[in-house]
Amino acid sequence: MSKGRVTVVDIALAAGVSKSTVSLVLQASPLVNEATRARVNAAIKDLGYVYNRGAANLRQSNSKSKIVGIVVNDLTNSFFAELAVGVDTVVQSAGFVQFLANTGESVDRQREVVASMHEHGISGLIVSPARGTEAADFQPLVNAGIPVVLVVRNVAGAKVSSLVSDNHSGSFAAVEHLVELGHRRIAFLGGFPDTAIFAERLGGYRDGMVKAGLVADPALVVGSAPSRAGGVEAIERALLLADKPTAAVCFNDAVAFGVCDGLRARRREPGLDFGVVGFDDVIEAKTAVPALTTVSVDPQGMGRQAAELLLKQINSGKVEAEAIVGAVRLVVRQSSGATLKLAKRRLAP
Repeated sequence: MSKGRVTVVDIALAAGVSKSTVSLVLQASPLVNEATRARVNAAIKDLGYVYNRGAANLRQSNSKSKIVGIVVNDLTNSFFAELAVGVDTVVQSAGFVQFLANTGESVDRQREVVASMHEHGISGLIVSPARGTEAADFQPLVNAGIPVVLVVRNVAGAKVSSLVSDNHSGSFAAVEHLVELGHRRIAFLGGFPDTAIFAERLGGYRDGMVKAGLVADPALVVGSAPSRAGGVEAIERALLLADKPTAAVCFNDAVAFGVCDGLRARRREPGLDFGVVGFDDVIEAKTAVPALTTVSVDPQGMGRQAAELLLKQINSGKVEAEAIVGAVRLVVRQSSGATLKLAKRRLAP
């Protein structure tokens, strides 16, 4: 077998087929029977071959790619749509083409799209990892000298750059705000418990409760899918408790919107009968009814910052891992009940 870069000839020898058969498999031709296709694909995987399928059509004359990949774990969440807009603003002005893919929290899907982007000759990758992602998933890109920036979620041991939010201080500030409004039974609703971001936001919530001298009752922590439907489910379960919460810090804005839906279904008005705080500050947070009190992450700003970090590494040719923790701030609106309390103060004699 040849040394250095794996070739089609190497694959053919390993699989015991002709070079033309390997080419047909790479082109997904129906002319190859399934047994042969499986044997060739096994050889491709074992040898770590990367098929540069069509990158030549999108490259400059100096053969340097002008493609940037962005892979997100849940494009149905408007946070990630805003993140992608922020990325696109920067990369487009720099003359790059953006390839966007959604994994739907599937590690297998993520591996497929990352491998495909690698085949197409991306210059760099921005990814919000799916649950269960391992450091080894990015090793082929690291080995090839392709810059990678992880956003929103980090992956332990991955030797790539990361840009995450200060999740702990965000949840801590949310609890402080609700305590100031007089709440004592404060729930933490939504999110997948097996993710680092959940642990960070939950940690901020618990520390905020302890600082306020309150019991961080485990029953008040209700995990769910970080979606609107998940928020409905979480508030339904929380309201079944004998000692019900009067307010909640939500894992993200999507969950918070679902919590508001669930409250209204039980004829409780968010901001009047129950305090709700989200996390992200997506565009809809400001225009929702009631407007959502939330921890602002600035998703478009995060996208722009991630893109700038990636382009810096692409243009310098130096892939040095950087870890950035972005600041957050609490944006107070109607859903937490703060404006109602202020109005009562103004009306008081």
